[in-house]
Amino acid sequence: MGEEKESIIQTKSFAFAIRIVKVSKWLIENHKAYALADQLLRSGTSIGANVEEAEGGFTKKDFSARIGIAYREARETRYWLKLLFATGYLSEEQYQSLYNDCQELIKILASIQKTTKQNLNDNR
Repeated sequence: MGEEKESIIQTKSFAFAIRIVKVSKWLIENHKAYALADQLLRSGTSIGANVEEAEGGFTKKDFSARIGIAYREARETRYWLKLLFATGYLSEEQYQSLYNDCQELIKILASIQKTTKQNLNDNR
């Protein structure tokens, strides 16, 4: 049985999660920033996990709720990235690269949310 084709948001959120795992590990190994690394790890990997759950949702309402959670987790991740940069844990290059990817996820998730809400309203 073949794998189902991943959506762009699944692919991008998974790739982002890999980067977050690596930077969290780096923060612990190089800066002993356990609490900050943990916060970043939790929110940054939760984006893709919630997207995955959304894709497996039974109803459009389930899908919409999970996409909403993924969107909020992406915004939280953006906060942790900004804080890590402002406090000197991330270089400008590290920050910009991760921040840009996070911003892209936020924009995609916001667009999916908007479309999903319109579709839910149209089906009433």
